[in-house]
Amino acid sequence: MPFENKEGQNVPDVTFMIRRNNQLLPVTTDEIFKGKTVVAFSLPGAYTPTCSSSHVPHYEQLTETFKQNGVDDVVCFSVNDGFVMEAWQKELDAPSVTFIADGNGDFTKGMGLLVDKSDIGFGPRSWRYSMLVRDKKIVKMFIEPEKPGDPFEVSDARTMLNYINPKAELPHFVTVFAREGCPHCIAAKALLKERGIKFEVINTGAGSGLTARTLEAVCGRSTVPQIFIGSKHIGGREDLEKYFA
Repeated sequence: MPFENKEGQNVPDVTFMIRRNNQLLPVTTDEIFKGKTVVAFSLPGAYTPTCSSSHVPHYEQLTETFKQNGVDDVVCFSVNDGFVMEAWQKELDAPSVTFIADGNGDFTKGMGLLVDKSDIGFGPRSWRYSMLVRDKKIVKMFIEPEKPGDPFEVSDARTMLNYINPKAELPHFVTVFAREGCPHCIAAKALLKERGIKFEVINTGAGSGLTARTLEAVCGRSTVPQIFIGSKHIGGREDLEKYFA
């Protein structure tokens, strides 16, 4: 039997137990959704491959873009306990997404998307989906097709952003190859921070597994920093200054 699309209906009224500041705290559906525009997505489980490598990271990367397009919050649901969700959020370094533990599966069951994954030892879990919610009312749902395994075709961040605003400008993802203690690296990172640009740092040198030879193979230079904006190689600190100028 196909999953019911609940567009036009309100989200279920549920009280969740989440973990914040070393405490388990109750959070209601109203606190999450009432009076807000929320992008929510749900997934089968913390620490699972697709959820960790693609689903959550892409929403984290696009959270600011969602907010620029009228969204108040981006929320991740999973039928896991609050301890697991808190630890997983820290490990993924995803501070922009709000993680909600649907420990008993009450919310997921109310959405009609609680599925039995006992065959792989998971027990009851959420089917993968995303939705746009305004003041508790579901405006749009993207439910993964009912196929064997764990399909991931329509509940991704890009699909949701394209629904909200097909002309939304995607952020440029910035990567900085650096080395601990390098003054030019410190200056380059400071320049990016001054401009409010988020970036990831890949450290090179002793113990990192990345040598000068590796760096040269990647970008044709063996010195640090080396900065990439999107797929474009900008170069070192002075090159970054010229790029912004």
